[in-house]
Amino acid sequence: MALSPQWLDELRMRTTLSAVIGRTLRLTKAGREFKACCPFHNEKTPSFYVNDEKGFYHCFGCEAHGDAIRWLTDQRGMPFMDAVKELAAEAGMEVPAPDPRAAQRAEKRASLHDVTGAAQQWFEGNLRSAEGAQARAYLGRRGFSEATIREFGFGYAPTDRQALKRALERFEEPMLLEAGMRIEVEGKDPYDRFRGRLMLPIHDTRGRVIAFGGRILDSDANPNAPKYLNSPDTPLFDKGRTLYNLHRAAPAARQSGRMIVVEGYMDAIALANAGIDEAVAPLGTALTEKQIELLWRQVERPILCFDGDNAGQRAAMRAISRALPMLRPAHSLAIVRLPAGKDPDDLIRESGLAAMEEALANAASLLDTLWEFEKAAAPLNSPEDKAGLKARLLDHVEAIQHPDIRALYKRELLERFSSFAFPPRPPREFKPRGEWKKGGFRAPAPTLSDEARDRLTRAMQGGARDALTRAVIAGLVRFPDQILPHEDALAELARRDQNVGPAIDSLLEVAETLDLSAQSTISLERGLPAPPEKTSFAFLDEGTDPGDAREDLAEAVSLLVERPALESALAEATARFERDPEGSIADQARLRERLLALNERLKRFGRKKAAAADESES
Repeated sequence: MALSPQWLDELRMRTTLSAVIGRTLRLTKAGREFKACCPFHNEKTPSFYVNDEKGFYHCFGCEAHGDAIRWLTDQRGMPFMDAVKELAAEAGMEVPAPDPRAAQRAEKRASLHDVTGAAQQWFEGNLRSAEGAQARAYLGRRGFSEATIREFGFGYAPTDRQALKRALERFEEPMLLEAGMRIEVEGKDPYDRFRGRLMLPIHDTRGRVIAFGGRILDSDANPNAPKYLNSPDTPLFDKGRTLYNLHRAAPAARQSGRMIVVEGYMDAIALANAGIDEAVAPLGTALTEKQIELLWRQVERPILCFDGDNAGQRAAMRAISRALPMLRPAHSLAIVRLPAGKDPDDLIRESGLAAMEEALANAASLLDTLWEFEKAAAPLNSPEDKAGLKARLLDHVEAIQHPDIRALYKRELLERFSSFAFPPRPPREFKPRGEWKKGGFRAPAPTLSDEARDRLTRAMQGGARDALTRAVIAGLVRFPDQILPHEDALAELARRDQNVGPAIDSLLEVAETLDLSAQSTISLERGLPAPPEKTSFAFLDEGTDPGDAREDLAEAVSLLVERPALESALAEATARFERDPEGSIADQARLRERLLALNERLKRFGRKKAAAADESES
């Protein structure tokens, strides 16, 4: 009976491993795992751990490792199908009926394994022959030890277009084609896929050869040939679901607690040659969602370690983009940024293994990498540039599916953006203007000039475009210590609204003379128009707590600047809609949503005032 990998994965997912093992072994909770003394060897201190989330058990003493099926077959001695049927019954799953076609496909895969296994033996023999001298010289220049060459199965493919066909003549041509070892072109005789290349076998998680990768040795003789060539997708090999070296790296990762993802298989071998065994590599493609899931089965935070050039950084960002929608609690990525132009092998050869270990130990979080990459992606010399940075960050945030993680990313990235775009100003030097009296220095409250008073009067009597603007001006007169902290926002408002520009200039000028440590106020010898008695802005009420009033005033200043900017952007999006309806619908919808949210914030002032009034009446 042939059981598909997908069906077996579903069975494992529906099975609680600790419940199965706990029937015959006493388990103790240890964080998110369970532990016990290993049943496969005698020990007094527990080194046997069960992880329900990852679906496997592992003993750090005797290296026993497996899933629920393996537990029943190894510990209880059950035949494979009996173990599967028992677990399926408990999980409420039907064991698939025998399928002749599935059995035929399984038989074909087994035959293809014979092809790739025979090809691997032939490639390895070629490396040790006279023909393999150039390949052996290349491996020597790379500094690979004999143990590494044997462990990873290096081989050599001769330049002859029919050499493999002759060597594997016991296999029919269709099998060689289906295994990806030969190429068929219409109107021409088939020929060997790999020629004049250093060969590397690619294994599945069970350690069986399923495909090959080949590095060209004489690029001058073949200027148009790719430097690296992999097998095509076959019934054995799906490059988007395969990670090179995973069958070796997974046991090492269980010991070290880390999994390293490098850009290519030669990088993975270079790390193993230096003593870092837990490295894997994608195979000619960007890291896929399936490969990320494979990594998360091993560790919760795999480390991406791509080359330090632009291509390597783009590969890291593509992986991050794939991972963002998949993020879930305790599952993320870490990223190592190597020196420019360096790959892991370069760093180890030039600076030693300690430099590589230090880089891995200082891997950046996914969020840190996202922030640094987008901040460096374009110039940030103008408000428009900074707005573009904010938009790019929010686009990444929106890709995150998990609501809690999305909210936390949004909060963190916006806080970083605010600190970057609006850095705190250095404290201003206070120059006393007054005289010493009993009790210390008393700075006189600055008096508005007639011209400044006239500007403020015009703004508050109707020159400002709406009630919110007039209320903010009145609020700043009442709390002048809030003028300088909002200097940038007020300057932006003055630029956008020429009717209130002169009034704001006057406020900024008089604020320069305030003694904020003494909470001095603005002297109004002839007074200004009083705000209306019935106002929806709590920061103008005498009964409002001064701290709460200042917070509301700060929110109002922010609204004054943000609303016109949003309205302007919406107008631009509407204009673009007339030229390109399909391209700007999403922009308009997003801007309208933000404008509605802003209006809700504006209404909050009214709700606050009404709530305060109700509370005082009761």
